[in-house]
Amino acid sequence: MERTGPTVRFSGLLATCTAAVLAAGALVATAPAASAADVDVARNGTFEAGLDGWSCTAGSGSAVSTPVHGGTKALKGTPAGNDNAKCSQAVTVKPNSRYTLSAWVQGSPVYLGATGTGTTDVSTWTQSTGAWKQLTTSFTTGPSTTSVSVYTHGWYGTPAHYVDDLTLVGPGGDPVVVPAVPAGLRTTAITSSSVALSWNAVSGATGYDVYRGGTKVASATGPSATVTGLAASTAYSFQVTATNAAGESAKSAAVTATTTAGGGGGDTKLPARALVGYLHSSFANGSGYTRMADVPASWDVINLAFGEPTTVTSGDIRFSLCPVAECPNVESEAEFKAAIKAKQAAGKKVLISIGGQNGQVQLASTAARDAFVTSVSKIIDTYGLDGLDIDFEGHSLSLNTGDTDFRAPTSPVIVNLISAVKTLKAKYGSDFVLTMAPETFFVQLGYQFYGSGPWGGQDPRAGAYLPVIHALRDDLTLLHVQDYNSGPIMGLDNQYHSMGGADFHIAMTDMLLAGFPVAGNTSRVFPGLRPDQVAIGLPASTQAGNGHTSPAEVNKALNCLIKKTDCGSYQTHGTWTDLRGLMTWSINWDRFNNWEFSRNFDAYFGS
Repeated sequence: MERTGPTVRFSGLLATCTAAVLAAGALVATAPAASAADVDVARNGTFEAGLDGWSCTAGSGSAVSTPVHGGTKALKGTPAGNDNAKCSQAVTVKPNSRYTLSAWVQGSPVYLGATGTGTTDVSTWTQSTGAWKQLTTSFTTGPSTTSVSVYTHGWYGTPAHYVDDLTLVGPGGDPVVVPAVPAGLRTTAITSSSVALSWNAVSGATGYDVYRGGTKVASATGPSATVTGLAASTAYSFQVTATNAAGESAKSAAVTATTTAGGGGGDTKLPARALVGYLHSSFANGSGYTRMADVPASWDVINLAFGEPTTVTSGDIRFSLCPVAECPNVESEAEFKAAIKAKQAAGKKVLISIGGQNGQVQLASTAARDAFVTSVSKIIDTYGLDGLDIDFEGHSLSLNTGDTDFRAPTSPVIVNLISAVKTLKAKYGSDFVLTMAPETFFVQLGYQFYGSGPWGGQDPRAGAYLPVIHALRDDLTLLHVQDYNSGPIMGLDNQYHSMGGADFHIAMTDMLLAGFPVAGNTSRVFPGLRPDQVAIGLPASTQAGNGHTSPAEVNKALNCLIKKTDCGSYQTHGTWTDLRGLMTWSINWDRFNNWEFSRNFDAYFGS
């Protein structure tokens, strides 16, 4: 809104490394030579085919051409934050058989191991900062073991490491074939925003993919999954496939389920249609100062702008009323608190909004995270507020290189914000109101770009709100993305949409409700939010921000999203009858503009 890595525990690392060295010494000394009938059963252990056959955490692995031990490629693993750059592969083996696992490595330290052996899982490690060094260990499979997972990884906070010429030598397993189609797909639990599914396990499958209406929306390692982010009172069709190293089965027979009525977690007793506005409480600008008692009854959620940090990285948030010299008509603190209580007695919610255009907040450390929780709690308690609005802008949120999966973020500023908000939610309970006001750059742009991208070079802030929204979706009361001060954004129709008219709000809002693959990756789909969790964010006047939308165009957008009329060229992916309402920057600017925005809201919804 406009106003004009974790610490490395060396003692644990030393203990782990010491144990691994002792284990490695014993294992290497007793490892038998491979017999003439033995073969290398690992797939693409030379990495000449890139990462084919390998799965690396959080996009931490890549195939590089230098340095290599043999051939033209090697694996590069890059630890980041809480990720140790683990790359693994499921390998088919025979029961009661001896296997020798070996790899050439370079880095400090590098681990090699196997799990799921059916007997004793093994691992070994080494430090090799200058030259390639061979790691070797071995194991015997259990009487019913037909698959093991072999892996390599580095250590938290260490530089990149390299792996090449990995082999798993022993009796050849049976050829891996595409698994059969899963049977018995059924629902096990249904809420207003989710459907839990289960199905019969498939022999030879290492994973399963769940499809909703033909679009992949979830993956699972076992025969069950829960699909979230669904609309209330809506019918959905689901199918499931089985996967392994050989490929993916055909889709199962479909099962349909209808979600229950709305009012799930995070609702906090807002009216069915809510009007949200920001109140300039700590500063003045061209719109003038508006006292809390003078805010009209139209406004259901009032966000106090702004709580700001003492420094960008301190996490210490402060809020105070506008100085008299700047705002001559400012009320006293006692009057302000009394007006808040009066609003709440009338059923309104009053929140502290953190950030804004000038309030950059980077929770890059756990100390900053804890300071954030303590200081925000003090503001909430001092003024008796109902909750928190997160309006992080600018460079507050960005993704570290290698942080590529919104479902499992590793960047400290992201992880610490999620943790801080969850702590506040737990402290204040189910009635705690949580709203967010990100810019389109941090949300919908994620359909095309996410962070610095798989090869680097992109803006690391692209889509950076997505992991926060996703992690907090069950606690989230309202998301009102700022549909203004935005460049053109690609919608789900793969066309660019520009702000200022109904089309932009229709396309941007539909993305939030339908969900979308992040950075085009269909295996990483951001699930849609419930319609009652979403409001459209707009400027209240032409002076409030770029992208002002006339009341007539606002009404067209509402007609399309709620009634599926006046949609123009863009076709929504649902009829979002429970859309919560509108947000604006700001109450002050709406007053300056003769209350045009709120009057139109009241007229449209019959308030």
